[in-house]
Amino acid sequence: MRMVLLGAPGSGKGTQAKILAGEKNVPHISTGDMLREAVAAGSRFGLQAKSIMDAGNLVSDEIMLGIIAERLAQADASDGFILDGFPRTKQQALDLDDLLDQLGVPLDMAILMDLDFEILMKRLTGRRTCSKTGKLLNIYFSSQDELDECTNSGGELIHREDDNEETIANRLAVYRKNTEPVVEFYRGRDKLRSVDAEGTIDDIYQRLLSTLLQ
Repeated sequence: MRMVLLGAPGSGKGTQAKILAGEKNVPHISTGDMLREAVAAGSRFGLQAKSIMDAGNLVSDEIMLGIIAERLAQADASDGFILDGFPRTKQQALDLDDLLDQLGVPLDMAILMDLDFEILMKRLTGRRTCSKTGKLLNIYFSSQDELDECTNSGGELIHREDDNEETIANRLAVYRKNTEPVVEFYRGRDKLRSVDAEGTIDDIYQRLLSTLLQ
């Protein structure tokens, strides 16, 4: 199983990727984690990335593709992988396709975690962390009992500064501009499958499994 997982911030793609990777025994390759691992390991592309990040610059697509190639060469990726966080643009999707063809491991599919933007906004702006337990809650979706459990135990519901409507609206606008063309790219190659990402984690995961069998 070789797949790319797509979805806007708050769509739950990282959560679903971890569950699926564990069940299918393939690596969940998150771009951020992969970059940090390459830098820590001192790999060829990791060292290049480190010097660029140390200078405060963005890592180029070429280096990211090199890091992906290094990661896919590891033994745990021999039976497949779930790539999360890359590609983010149509050009990256084209370059990734070329790389995977060269490696002889073309993608089986791209999965879109599809969720209404109004719900995304509530998921992200409504996030709260209980100061007492560290539990992640949501003022829109968590039960009143869960919220009361935190406050009744002397905790506070902490709201992150960057979880405000203006910042999140900008993140979603960037997603629409850059990443939605990636969705169309995979749709045009008949590799796109969509999963309704509204509901509980378990419900969404069952839909994801059903989609994989289509």
